Amino acid sequence: MDLRVYYQKIRDAEAKITEEFPIVVSIDSADGGKEGVKTEVTRQTAAKLLVEGIARLASPEQVAEFRAAVTEAKRMADRVAEAAKLRLTILSTTEMENLRGAAQGTKE
Repeated sequence: MDLRVYYQKIRDAEAKITEEFPIVVSIDSADGGKEGVKTEVTRQTAAKLLVEGIARLASPEQVAEFRAAVTEAKRMADRVAEAAKLRLTILSTTEMENLRGAAQGTKE
């Protein structure tokens, strides 16, 4: 393959992509590529994948689905991070009564 033609195809494909970070969907390939995997990539990487026939651009519905899944994953990761910050202390009733008595003793 002529490298000039190859890189010209990549530049042409890149010029047609409007998004800064497009979503591409993988195509089933003989070397183990799994069909249907959505990934957010740079414009240049997307153009290279399109020219090589490894992936295609995602449809608007697939983009919306991907963005919703990423948003939900981020929300869940934030919840896990917040839960990790939460500190719990389990006290027996005796310990609780001792703390209450100590607190009342300092008020008087």
